[in-house]
Amino acid sequence: MDDCLHLKITRRRLLIASAVSASAAALPSLSGAASRDAPQTAAVPVQQRVRLRINGEVHSLELDTRTTLLDALREHLQLTGTKKGCDHGQCGACTVLLDGRRINACLTLAVMHEGAEVTTIEGLGTPGRLHPMQAAFVKHDAFQCGYCTPGQICSALGMLDELRAGQPSHVSADLEAAPTLSADEICERMSGNLCRCGAYSNLVEAITEAAGSRA
Repeated sequence: MDDCLHLKITRRRLLIASAVSASAAALPSLSGAASRDAPQTAAVPVQQRVRLRINGEVHSLELDTRTTLLDALREHLQLTGTKKGCDHGQCGACTVLLDGRRINACLTLAVMHEGAEVTTIEGLGTPGRLHPMQAAFVKHDAFQCGYCTPGQICSALGMLDELRAGQPSHVSADLEAAPTLSADEICERMSGNLCRCGAYSNLVEAITEAAGSRA
């Protein structure tokens, strides 16, 4: 009888001890799950000073190193003529001239261009004294809603400089010869600038006239 009682007590204690051990083993995983679900502390942004010459004026900016050139222009300098369209480099609305070459401002970081010369639509002309390319766009109604126009104009100026430098395009028939200003060349070279209003034929006419005025 005593042996049986001793056996029962031992078995009960064994079951209790097993349950406690199982609970203890589960605690670390629960704790780990809780830590994974806890909100993570955001990394502190890294700030860096950069000097840019924009439309002939030097600007010194303290920027988050992740700031794009487009956001530096629009949000920090209030140069909102450069438009943010897709923000993925696919529409061309943010095109500016960087040291004379056209780029998509949304695809490059401002801090990468210390000392660079940036030209935006605001630096090309004024309402009373339009740049020849701007005047040609107005004359030929090369825009409708106008949202993509600043990027189109900057891209057109960069494209003409590329053509004059003898840089061939995908449609250039002879890579050894100087490319000519044709409708096909203009369309190909401006293909990175989208216009949802569909003013493409007017763009060709405007760029052709402006190119003649700069010859």
